[in-house]
Amino acid sequence: MKKICVYCGSNPGSRPEYKEYAKLLGKELASNQIELVYGGSCIGLMGEVANEVLKHNGKVTGVMPKGLFLGEVVHKNLTKLIEVENMHQRKQTMAELSDGFITLPGGLGTFEELFEILSWAQIGIHKKPIGLLNISNFFDPLISMLKNAANEGFMSKSNLQLISISKNPSELIEKMRVYSPPKMESKWKDLDNK
Repeated sequence: MKKICVYCGSNPGSRPEYKEYAKLLGKELASNQIELVYGGSCIGLMGEVANEVLKHNGKVTGVMPKGLFLGEVVHKNLTKLIEVENMHQRKQTMAELSDGFITLPGGLGTFEELFEILSWAQIGIHKKPIGLLNISNFFDPLISMLKNAANEGFMSKSNLQLISISKNPSELIEKMRVYSPPKMESKWKDLDNK
């Protein structure tokens, strides 16, 4: 993995651990010579990860829609800034540039990015590793929801294997390095038997 896309909040969150672990992830990316690909902002957890990668002489590529966000300030010290027309191009560009994806705590935009990249993996658009950095058990309710969706028959249990989960940035990157895409069960297995 040469480049990892990080999805996370443009807010810092209410716990100091969010900022602390965002910085730890940034340091880990730089020490492993993995380039950060992200949304290009200098605020919130996004800014913390980027600042830490840059502080440790790592490379950072930001992808930002032109003039879309007044409140989301573009980071001025990026290795590379790619401007795109809209949010769809932003997500597509980040996905194409990256060899894997890590999600940190965030809000609706972060969840939307995570679920889109998971959906793409489910239908075979990509076979790249997807990680959750489960800081302060932030993602526990989401993990429970996904398990419930599988138990209730709305997705196959193999979909749960699309996600690598850890509370430790170093361990998460290592899990992603050795990731092997699961053999996906047919989404429509009941129809296959008819």
